[in-house]
Amino acid sequence: MNTNYSPIGDYIRLVDERNTNSQASTLLGVSINKYFMPSVANVIGTDLTKYKVIRKHQFACSLMQVSRDEKIPIDCLTDYEIAMVSPAYYVFEVIDTDKLMPEYLSMWFKRSEFDREASFLGVGGVRGSMTWDDFCGMKFPVPPLDKQKSVVKAYQAITDRIALKRAINDNLEATAQALFNEMFHKSDEWNTGTLVDLMDFKNGKSRPDTSGDIPVYGGNGVLSRVDCSNAENVVVIGRVGAYCGSLYLETGVCWVSDNAIYAKSKHCDYEYFDYYLLRSLALSDHHIGTGQPLLTQGILNGVESPIPNVDAIHLFNECAKPLFDTITENSNEAKALETTQGVFLSNLTR
Repeated sequence: MNTNYSPIGDYIRLVDERNTNSQASTLLGVSINKYFMPSVANVIGTDLTKYKVIRKHQFACSLMQVSRDEKIPIDCLTDYEIAMVSPAYYVFEVIDTDKLMPEYLSMWFKRSEFDREASFLGVGGVRGSMTWDDFCGMKFPVPPLDKQKSVVKAYQAITDRIALKRAINDNLEATAQALFNEMFHKSDEWNTGTLVDLMDFKNGKSRPDTSGDIPVYGGNGVLSRVDCSNAENVVVIGRVGAYCGSLYLETGVCWVSDNAIYAKSKHCDYEYFDYYLLRSLALSDHHIGTGQPLLTQGILNGVESPIPNVDAIHLFNECAKPLFDTITENSNEAKALETTQGVFLSNLTR
């Protein structure tokens, strides 16, 4: 893409609209992976009229600790007409959408090369933070609008395919959930015991400083990827903090970090029953501590649970397996498409 580079600041302006009339009710944050998500912050007693309003096609970003995290949490709002974010975020918008598409700028922000440059610029700041002026001074190519439209359309086609695969997986998981509810809704037909009767729990370990294709799980899901594993075919359980009691089913090999515990069935080769059983037990209600919630192996072992007969567990697992085989296939395709997205973004300068 033969084009000149221009400072980002030439095309954007800050927006500082506050939620004074409580016009926004949804509180969002921006993840390190550059997408909006519902905030997990405790805002009980907080004056939300001081929070910033963000509207569709506007951006929010945090420039704190950029060099430490080696990424800028930044995204363009597309799924909501209006929401609110913390006052700590910068909110900005494109000045003239006839010259620059917000979608194209959003693509540029997702490039790994953009994060590397931002990390370098943040080294001199307090705690590795970046200044707004430095952010605005970063340069990017601005091709003609028709070229922007074609690039955005091609990228969006990949994004839509990924979204489709994830939506199919959500439906398949819901189907398995409905099957579980149907087979095990009459808990009075089963014996009562504790989870130690059904599964073993083990703590994760500090993740190795390597890179590879094997997912590393923490309390909030996949954190990174390494070249070795410490578990296979397990249910991962968030152990501490805001994600205490969160659950993830991993049917392959993985590394479980020290912020998580993993469960393995004592009776079956598959973990589908364990996953849905644990989901039904509201594990976050069993934690100890208030400021920093915590689950331990001892707590999990003692959680009361219905104990179905092993034949019923096997039957559910056999019914759930083809659903999760398809989920795995879709997840692998989505992962390959994400790799294609990365290549596509790297080639934006051509």
